Amino acid sequence: MSQPTLHITTFNIHKGFSQFNRRMMVHELRERLRHLNPDIVFLQEVQGLHLHHAERHHDWPETTQHEFLAEDVWQATAYGRNMLYDHGHHGNAILSRFPILHAHNQDVTHLQFERRGLLHCRIELPEGPPAHCVCVHLSLFGYSRRKQVTALADYLNRMDEPTAPLIIAGDFNDWGNRAGKLLEKSLGMNEVFSHLERTPVRSFPAAMPMFRLDRIYVRGFAVQRTEVHHGQPWSKISDHAALSAHLARHGD
Repeated sequence: MSQPTLHITTFNIHKGFSQFNRRMMVHELRERLRHLNPDIVFLQEVQGLHLHHAERHHDWPETTQHEFLAEDVWQATAYGRNMLYDHGHHGNAILSRFPILHAHNQDVTHLQFERRGLLHCRIELPEGPPAHCVCVHLSLFGYSRRKQVTALADYLNRMDEPTAPLIIAGDFNDWGNRAGKLLEKSLGMNEVFSHLERTPVRSFPAAMPMFRLDRIYVRGFAVQRTEVHHGQPWSKISDHAALSAHLARHGD
């Protein structure tokens, strides 16, 4: 078997706070991500700006959360602002060791009180063609999720690159796996945990996962190893578990 060539992680970071917002955990989060040491990180609920938190916490990062997390490790970053309010904003982010050639945040809001976006990056890899990477955080409502996945498939299909390497990761809020099946059918993707369990892995809540909310879908890669990062210390950092996958190019 060939050696892993790409290590990716997805994590809903709960805006840098522990479950129920009891403690700010962005510094511990940075330490754990560095310990995992993935090549590409897909992050949801990233706080781009929050003036009230900055006033209340003396150690609140001076930069945006994604820049603070990436500093000196992940040379390229992209941030998609989704939810805007009078004291700040939050959204999705991608951190990468490799150059980000293009970044675009596609608005897929269906319900105005629940603004959502799909952060798409085209990332240069050490070998072979660039990979399309999409960080998602889908609606809490099934009908909206299906519309958002359809919009994502339409957006990617318009690029007319049906064999291009593709990774879609994030918080799908899709415990019934209906939205995921649309991705598999429309884009020819595979969920990285499903080859073992036949269904996506449980990832929420992080202390004792019961619900299958977070996903990693791939096309053009062979899955070599997967991990669910739950329990201590992860459950102190966020209410979601982090997921990792070690991937190799098909044919490597």
